[in-house]
Amino acid sequence: MSVDVTPLFKPLQVKGYTIPNRMVMPPMATNRGIVSDAGLGWYGEHAAGGVGMVIVEAVAADRFGKELTVEGLAALVKAIHRGGALAAIQLFPVMFGRNPKPGDLEPVEIHEMTRHYEAAARICAEAGFDGVEPHGAHGFLLNQFFSPTDNARRDKFGGELENRMRMGLEVTSAARRGLGDDRLLLYRHTPVQEGSYGLDDSLGFAARLVQEGVDVLDISPASAEAAADLAEPFRRFGVPVIGVGLMDEVERALAALTLGRADLIAVGRGLIADPLWPQKVREGRFDEIVNCIRCDEKCYGNLSKGIAIECTQW
Repeated sequence: MSVDVTPLFKPLQVKGYTIPNRMVMPPMATNRGIVSDAGLGWYGEHAAGGVGMVIVEAVAADRFGKELTVEGLAALVKAIHRGGALAAIQLFPVMFGRNPKPGDLEPVEIHEMTRHYEAAARICAEAGFDGVEPHGAHGFLLNQFFSPTDNARRDKFGGELENRMRMGLEVTSAARRGLGDDRLLLYRHTPVQEGSYGLDDSLGFAARLVQEGVDVLDISPASAEAAADLAEPFRRFGVPVIGVGLMDEVERALAALTLGRADLIAVGRGLIADPLWPQKVREGRFDEIVNCIRCDEKCYGNLSKGIAIECTQW
């Protein structure tokens, strides 16, 4: 393969940060424990493989300050920075050991959840993370609040679009307060939910997220038809947009960037199969890449069994 891969390796300025290239390791649960020796090794290895940013897997916001301390998290940040990548972490809205639905939460519990996000973001900043990302996608709680089919509340958190945005916006505002103004705030959102909400609702939400201080929009999942086609509309807001979906196919990743559909591309299972994917692409060693074959056997399969994810191609 003779391909000009330079668009993948162009640095990107975001606020006071320089992302060294356009490749992001997205948050993927590993069953390793993020501050365990195995977790530090996993994330350090992937950072050293050449991505520009590592987003650590989703962690419940109420765990910070308890089993997840500044000291332990600082070791994780150092492992990622040592590899040459920026370090971000995804914050997940689980409370008190349960995974509630929008209608299950009392107003006082919603307030408590936003307090968890603020405290978690503050601890992440103290540990040296460059950014945090509330998880508002894939049908999880923040996405459920946004969805009219999942959110039957009749108070200020449900009903019309303005109210369905409110939970995500309050969490975002809380995370920004905890982070301070200088660090990066990302937000992950699913752009379209069939039978529930469409792109126009999501674009309205994204405009408000940016007003609340979001620096990077992480749009997931993607359409299979064209690279980052669902991410492209979100570029109108003037902040970088992450596109996802089969981006370990080099030509697809390049298309997302060169056609102006995304500013950054996230490589997921491809990086599980081969942590050196970015390095090998840079060096033109395409025939040496260990390719993901989309079998889901030891990544999703192991995840569902509660054991550390691996890859059948190793």
